[in-house]
Amino acid sequence: MDAPNTNQDRVFDSTNLIVYLYNWRKPLLVVSIVAGVLAAIFSGPTFIKPKFESTVTVFPSTTNSLSKALLPQKFASRGQDILEFGKEEEAEQLLQILNSDEIRDSIINKFKLLEHYEIDEDGKYVMTELYKTFASNISFRRTEYMSVEVNVLDTDPQMAADIANDIVRLLDKVKNRIQRERAMQGLKIIEGEFFALKKELELLEDSLTILRYKGVHDYEAQSSVLNEQLATAIIENASPTNIRKIEAKLDTLAKYGGTYVSIRDELVYLKEEVVKLKTAYDQAKVDVEQSLPATFKVNNAYPAEKKTYPIRWLVVALSMLGAFTLTLIAILIWDTIRSSRQKA
Repeated sequence: MDAPNTNQDRVFDSTNLIVYLYNWRKPLLVVSIVAGVLAAIFSGPTFIKPKFESTVTVFPSTTNSLSKALLPQKFASRGQDILEFGKEEEAEQLLQILNSDEIRDSIINKFKLLEHYEIDEDGKYVMTELYKTFASNISFRRTEYMSVEVNVLDTDPQMAADIANDIVRLLDKVKNRIQRERAMQGLKIIEGEFFALKKELELLEDSLTILRYKGVHDYEAQSSVLNEQLATAIIENASPTNIRKIEAKLDTLAKYGGTYVSIRDELVYLKEEVVKLKTAYDQAKVDVEQSLPATFKVNNAYPAEKKTYPIRWLVVALSMLGAFTLTLIAILIWDTIRSSRQKA
């Protein structure tokens, strides 16, 4: 094709770009149209398998401890609201769990994604390619409303929906497992302290029982009564035998009274501690044995009716724009070189 006539002093720095483009309209249009046609052909289902998208939206919850949320809090300021939506921090925590190896590997194994993605099992970097493909098809993001979206692309619309729903199920499972493991450690600690304290309480009760058998039942009251009896007996010139009996009882109180008071006061304190530990123990058992969903699910994923990828009109438009730009650059370079030679 013959090059259009151009002035020697006007090559790249043309003062009229529209005129310049018009002069080169034929190669620009031909290349752009050819690129568009080829893009339309090669973006078709024959060359690129269409992908369908399924999405699940969930809100994080603020409830980490079921016992604190539901059981009476005798020794805490306030419980948690199990109906309250979580905020930024909780949403970020969900994203971290969603990106965990446990969820990724569970999905890969359950849906046999190595085979589904048609990855060569004998390849050199089979797992790297699998994880890369997984990341390109499955994504998670936090929305501006502090919810979390799970987006799944797949050539099979039903599988895309199943994977999205299963990821949310695993999200609850993994978070509850993590919290249950920590709650189990807490339960073991509290359980050990609780039963050790109960055993100590039983030993003190046994010691107090022995002192009661020796005649010490209520040190303060007995001491007051016996002193009054002794004073009365002395005043009334009671028989020496009665006086000796009263003195013997006072001697017993003097011998064991201090121990009795010490054990009794310690028992009062330990009983209060046992009540507190029993409450903590019951709460820890609830946290281990029961759980709530970690999220509020807004919607379930469903099989998409229309493909999401590729967007053929966008591929065609970008291809034509790219071809037009590259052709124009090539024309400008060629025109500049040609003009420089003519000047030389």
